[in-house]
Amino acid sequence: MTGAAVTGQDLPMRQSRPSSPISRRVAELIELGRDREAAELALAQSHTLADARSETEGGAMDVLDELDQLGPVLGAVVGGIRADQLDNPTPCAKFTVRGVLDHMIGGATMFSAAFRGVEPGQADTTDVLATFGPTLTELADAMHSPGALDRTIQAPFGEVPGTDFARFVVLDGLLHGWDLATATGQPYEPPDALVAEVEAFAPQAVEPLRDGDTFGPALEPPASATPIQRLAAFTGRRL
Repeated sequence: MTGAAVTGQDLPMRQSRPSSPISRRVAELIELGRDREAAELALAQSHTLADARSETEGGAMDVLDELDQLGPVLGAVVGGIRADQLDNPTPCAKFTVRGVLDHMIGGATMFSAAFRGVEPGQADTTDVLATFGPTLTELADAMHSPGALDRTIQAPFGEVPGTDFARFVVLDGLLHGWDLATATGQPYEPPDALVAEVEAFAPQAVEPLRDGDTFGPALEPPASATPIQRLAAFTGRRL
């Protein structure tokens, strides 16, 4: 099984939003089996949307917009993972590539249920590359469901408001995307506007969880660091 089965289209890209010519073209490429082209086009669209929002809104981004921008970026990375890279170490403490994917699938299964107010099912991690896309799509659907962000979510670190936990989900996904890209030698260029939103939220989320495993001590990034590298260094990842 190769990573080609997982594309940006498998991840949080909401069809309830107005359909653009680019979105329609992404869907056409998926139907033609041209997954890699679809993922690349979706990723380019996410950058364009982020730039437009940054210029017109000039303020905080809606968390569901953050989620929708993260989807194609994360999907493109997972779509580029080969089966022979699953045992590669990652910058995330004690996790291999397989371990990160397993962790994300398990979390997404649990959190999907929490955002819907139901009991979680059993996470399927028998084939992490095949299961990742559908599982993360279900999480995005749950987070977009009516009333989801108004719930109080029982997180691993305690009860938190749904909106705050949604921001943590985006933070976690954005960082693990960097872990996976770094471990598999792929480029990782999430929109700067998305990274800026997550970076603004990160201190309140990260500081209470600096246990050396979940997050390590903040490190000083090099002067040449990109926005996502600065965020990774803040969470204790070594560049």
